[in-house]
Amino acid sequence: MSLDATNWAWRVNIESSSQRLILLSLADRTSDEHTCYPSLKRLVVDTKLNRKTIIKMLDELEQKGLIKFTGEIKGNGVKVYRLIGVKGREDQLTDSKKGTSSKSGTGSNLGTGSNIGTSTENGTGTSTKNGTETSTNFGTQNLPMNLSIESKNKKDWFCFKKLREEIYLADDSIDFESIMNSKWAEREKRAFENYNAEKPMSDDLMIYHFADWLINAYRTKYSNTQNPVFGKPAGTGSKSQQLSEKQIHTFAQKLSQHPEFSSKFSEPGESYEKLAARIAVKLEDPAQAKKWEPYLKQVGFNGSLPGAAA
Repeated sequence: MSLDATNWAWRVNIESSSQRLILLSLADRTSDEHTCYPSLKRLVVDTKLNRKTIIKMLDELEQKGLIKFTGEIKGNGVKVYRLIGVKGREDQLTDSKKGTSSKSGTGSNLGTGSNIGTSTENGTGTSTKNGTETSTNFGTQNLPMNLSIESKNKKDWFCFKKLREEIYLADDSIDFESIMNSKWAEREKRAFENYNAEKPMSDDLMIYHFADWLINAYRTKYSNTQNPVFGKPAGTGSKSQQLSEKQIHTFAQKLSQHPEFSSKFSEPGESYEKLAARIAVKLEDPAQAKKWEPYLKQVGFNGSLPGAAA
């Protein structure tokens, strides 16, 4: 998938929603050279349009100069198309310095043709009407204008809503907004990203560990440098409480990946999922949860469970 092609497919001027849908599906399977070859069957699955409509839309897009059949055939007679007018980040930087004159490589002498290369009808070049790559008003859509091009095109793992939920499940007495509005939150986010730069983690797992990272950072480094972020009255953090169903599920997952805990309580060959399921069942027993309270505190629990550990 090419992010540049997808952005272009959203901005380019087309006549119908069906054309847009086909163009987005092509962009989703476009290589760095802006070529793609999805079969008609694949396009039917992607767009839910019928075969005849898809063939018609492909012809219309080709007539508009937005796609071009390269003459190459893949597999069982599948045409290879090139998306016309897509520009990469390097091209955008070049255009911002050189403009669109024929001396800068966008003239008809390079084989792009006057209808495609700089035509305002196709949303390319520097046309401000159709939202081009270099347009400050439309080219970046809803992205902050003060970000670098690399930042705008980089998929961000961070999700404010999911992080709020993870921190709430770890300790519902923490004032999430106070943490995120603090001066150190962004600094810790950069440190966390650098620390995990080479680790193959999904976005959800990044959020999961970042919640623990933030809570630990506050408790160990920042609790004495600003107003407390705990929104509940003093003393509520140590009040005895039972684990809720959500907390049981959350802490079972965390304990299953806790090195010391899992080495003691996991069975040979047992997966993280099965271990977490066994832990969750155990945590439903208040007496057992109390025994594991030291481990629970290590993975984010902030409170005191009723009863005495045996």
